[in-house]
Amino acid sequence: MHKLENCNICPHRCGVNRMNGKTGRCKATDKVKVALASIHNFEEPCISGKNGSGTVFFSNCNLNCVFCQNYEISQLGKGKEISIEELADIFIKQQNKNVHNINLVTPTMYIYQIIEAIKLARDKGLKIPIVYNSNGYENVEALKHLKGYIDIYLPDLKYSNNEIAYKYSNIKNYYENAVQAIKEMYNQVGTPIIDENGIMKKGLMIRHLVLPNQLQNSKDVLKWINDNMDKKVFVSVMAQYFPTYRANHFPEISRKLTKEEYNEIEQYLYSLDLENGYIQELGEHEEEYVPDFSRFSI
Repeated sequence: MHKLENCNICPHRCGVNRMNGKTGRCKATDKVKVALASIHNFEEPCISGKNGSGTVFFSNCNLNCVFCQNYEISQLGKGKEISIEELADIFIKQQNKNVHNINLVTPTMYIYQIIEAIKLARDKGLKIPIVYNSNGYENVEALKHLKGYIDIYLPDLKYSNNEIAYKYSNIKNYYENAVQAIKEMYNQVGTPIIDENGIMKKGLMIRHLVLPNQLQNSKDVLKWINDNMDKKVFVSVMAQYFPTYRANHFPEISRKLTKEEYNEIEQYLYSLDLENGYIQELGEHEEEYVPDFSRFSI
């Protein structure tokens, strides 16, 4: 854990000594902090399947998104400090519930502890895939340590330009770091592997949340994926935005996404060459959001 003595685990490169309890932008110390371990049945179908995904929600975050739906965990630090041994035991307990995978949600701040926990858990019989469920703001150098430990990368690509990223997530260099991180993730896990039951065993799925009044941002994100990634990489275009936390301070995103807005992005997606992924269903009215995923290609 000596790397935490001068923490550069993410692109903020705060340089603080987390081993002495100091905290940087993400507010994490050297202790793993977990808010919730649960079975999640509402991820994309190839992740949740019939038995669910074994999620572990880590506390704190290296972004400050004004619309964060989990802000109590990410921004306010809700959770409990646990040991690396306890984290390994959580992985085993999740596997014993017959879930399809271990889903690490917002894990960036704890990369080195997670690696040690995976080693311990593997010694105890952990065999199911590990999902790295990230906001995309990652250091390539840190991600390289995860090679061989992560089977499925599930990053966000939130923004196509840094002006929007700074406005909504207080990040000045999101885009260039996120796209380089996603390329490294692909280099590690390659083309998605789906088993006979439709469950992803290995590979990359890029998520993007469509924001109201920011359709060009979404189109530019999808175009980058189309132009720069393997066409078989999975893409998940999400419609579940709703204004929470501090979103009401920004009038243009202080409402839910409309069906018309999402349909426009859906049609743009169909115009690209991407082969695999998911869209979400919206009801006739924006308040009737239905959290179901549909495969857009086979």
